[in-house]
Amino acid sequence: MSADDNLNPDTTPEPGEGALPPKHDPAAYKPSEKELSAFKKTGRRILTVALLILIGGLLFGGWNYYQDYRAVMATADQHKNFVPTLRVASITASPATIQLTLPATTLAYTQANVFARVSGYISKRKVDIGDHVKKGDLLVEIYAPEIEYQLAQAEATLAQTKATVEQNVANMQLAEITDQRNSPLVQRGFVSALNGDTYRLNVDAENAQVAASKANVLAQEAQVKVMRQQMYYQQVIAPFDGVITKRNVDIGDLVQGDLTTGTTMFTIMHDDVIRTQVYVPQNEAFGLTDGIKTNIHVPNLPGKVFPGTVTRVADALSPDTRTLLTEIDIPNPDGVLTPGTYCTVELFIPRKTPSLVVPSQALIFDENGMQVAVVKNGRANIQTVNITRDMGTTVEVDHGVDAGDYVVLDPPVDLENGQKVKMKKPMQQASAE
Repeated sequence: MSADDNLNPDTTPEPGEGALPPKHDPAAYKPSEKELSAFKKTGRRILTVALLILIGGLLFGGWNYYQDYRAVMATADQHKNFVPTLRVASITASPATIQLTLPATTLAYTQANVFARVSGYISKRKVDIGDHVKKGDLLVEIYAPEIEYQLAQAEATLAQTKATVEQNVANMQLAEITDQRNSPLVQRGFVSALNGDTYRLNVDAENAQVAASKANVLAQEAQVKVMRQQMYYQQVIAPFDGVITKRNVDIGDLVQGDLTTGTTMFTIMHDDVIRTQVYVPQNEAFGLTDGIKTNIHVPNLPGKVFPGTVTRVADALSPDTRTLLTEIDIPNPDGVLTPGTYCTVELFIPRKTPSLVVPSQALIFDENGMQVAVVKNGRANIQTVNITRDMGTTVEVDHGVDAGDYVVLDPPVDLENGQKVKMKKPMQQASAE
């Protein structure tokens, strides 16, 4: 090996000449100062960059938090100072009358079932269903010849009874004369007292016979009247003006005239005036009296109104339904209305207690009961009300508000008592029916 080779440590020996130089041994390698200094500078740069990134992230997060906080506080301030604009409606006083509509059914003013009072066969029939009749018109004739024989027998018995009266009167007169003639003889003793008492008591007996026979005459006369009335019953007449709505007999039919199995021959209804009945609820019943005007509407006759009048009112409410039975008469001169028709009755009942009309949209129901928000001096005042009548879109209250007040419609759930509010153009509240 030459000297130059010893001086150059990087000279690679020939294969097989010896081990590698020390710098190629990882365990024996030591970095130089320059390398160490460069490595430290690189580490400090990386640490500085990481620190700056961390500080930048913290600053960015803090700034975002601050901006969110400012937005939340601004929203809170805006909400605190926000004055909502709400729809309102005015409160009006209830009208002087209550308009109430109830269902009803028309009835005949007068209705009668015509029965036979004598037994016999129908010999004539003068009317049929739908015929209008006047009071006293002949409806049917009943053929019952045995009634004529019974009448003749009753008249003969009456004549016999009258003859008996005349006979008894004659006997009474004879007894009176006999007593008058024998009374002086009894006093003088020519006739015994026993015979005298007999003559006197015969007079009393004959007087009693006369009285009894006269009573028999009266009884027989009444029987004759009954038989004559039975003769009249053979002709059945209309009891009042009306229309025939039902017929159950025809010529040749046998009818029975007794009370238990009497035959119903006709049904007659008086239709010049129609009657209807309604049941008025308790809330409106206290103002109901005779003479109140009504309007009757029939669904099958649109646009036509039938005026009526309350003519009869029950004195007491029904305990089961708390309603008052009311009867209404409806003039029907042209016969347009017929009994049994469904209709609606519109009543105009005078109001006994004043009330105020509030829209149902204004009601607030919570643990404090039924309330409304009244706008006064630019603030919402929540006030409790008492509902007396519910009409669907509106209610009637008796206290808690005044006529002319404005109430909030559809109040927000977060509306507080005393909160500042603005009103939109007020809605004109319709009066209650």
